[in-house]
Amino acid sequence: MKKIRALSESDFLKLFFGCFALFFLVAAVCMPDRGAMFSGLWQILIQPCKVSTSYFGVGGFSATFLNMGLVAAICFALFVGFRAEANQVSTLAVILTTGFGAWGINIMNIWPSIAGVFLYALVKKEKLGKLVNAMLFSTGLAPLITDLMIRYPNDQVIGFQLPGIALSLLVGIFIGFLMPAGMENSPKVHKGFDLYSAAFPMGMLAFFLNATLFKTMGIALPNPGDTLGVVSPVICNTFCIVLFSCCIAAALLLGCTPKAYWRLLTDPETIKDFSSYYGTHVFLMNVGVFGLFILGYYNLIGAPFNGVTFGVVFCMLSTCNAGSHPGNVWPIMLGYLASSVVFGWLSQVAGGDFAMTINSQAIVVGLCYANGLSPISDKYGWHYGFLASVMHYLLVTSVPNLHGGFCLYNGGFTAALICVILVPELERFCRTKEERKALKIK
Repeated sequence: MKKIRALSESDFLKLFFGCFALFFLVAAVCMPDRGAMFSGLWQILIQPCKVSTSYFGVGGFSATFLNMGLVAAICFALFVGFRAEANQVSTLAVILTTGFGAWGINIMNIWPSIAGVFLYALVKKEKLGKLVNAMLFSTGLAPLITDLMIRYPNDQVIGFQLPGIALSLLVGIFIGFLMPAGMENSPKVHKGFDLYSAAFPMGMLAFFLNATLFKTMGIALPNPGDTLGVVSPVICNTFCIVLFSCCIAAALLLGCTPKAYWRLLTDPETIKDFSSYYGTHVFLMNVGVFGLFILGYYNLIGAPFNGVTFGVVFCMLSTCNAGSHPGNVWPIMLGYLASSVVFGWLSQVAGGDFAMTINSQAIVVGLCYANGLSPISDKYGWHYGFLASVMHYLLVTSVPNLHGGFCLYNGGFTAALICVILVPELERFCRTKEERKALKIK
């Protein structure tokens, strides 16, 4: 433990990434359907994965865990191989990309966009180590890459053919080449209030590509397919409880105390780099506690534990080092819950056909990214985080019409749009928590 405590922040996070990948790989060989692990993985590679496609239904449990473990291992290898500095953004990128390994990303469809980032580095003469985060975030349109590769412009799968492979490579390189500049500019749009910052440029690229490849060409969007029926609360809960409990135990062994973690939960400042500011042991504690907090919420609302739901647990957890914790996320959850009740009642009054119940699949996924608005709770107070959450709830199921359902960062893109609408009004009409506190003291 002394050697681990002595590691730099970057080396500690890389070690965390490696152990994170190993956990999924070990789980893959422990699944009841492990005999079909490799055949299931092949099905994941050759079938469409348009949002929302559960890999539990496509390839089975063992294959899904194998894919997630391999995706995490690739992320780890990129950081080690290119000697990249790992930080809070890297943590978000790795956990987020791994989470999508259960419902949209696989070990084949990530490479075209990563190649685009390679081309960007070559053109701009930048070191690849500085662009690993961009490589991972560029995979947010991986479902589109698969669709172009195996069935475009058809609705049914036609398999791997040279034109499809060439088109997917071209589009993937286009996405990856534009991603680094888009990531750098994105905070200027949402002013730092959307933790899923890369979602804005990715959403805009998805909007453009959907218009170009489908709308303008007069090609109908293919159906995502029905794979959400395969569920297993036991497998999902068991894996998550074991993983997050191990994180808590390791944090305690590394010296994290309840007082140190309580400081993170109650700090009046807006901190977006937990492992650097509070220490790696406190960050690891947040991984475990925040993970169990998310898991408990999804169990409480009766969410269906298919591959998508399992994946979004980790997609939501990805901000555990970049600004989110139970103390600033509960208003977001409360806003979603209240919205479901109020608008369900209003829909009945208006005679509508209400489908946005709190445990419906689209809302379960939407909450994952509404979590990215937690900086609003931090800076302006929980009631404004609640308001942002309600607005996110109202918008998140309509945004896929823009990108055709190919953008895995749909909810993060929605969060950026909420910031564009809400943050200027907050800055104009509302005081921050610090300003209100100063006025009380005065």
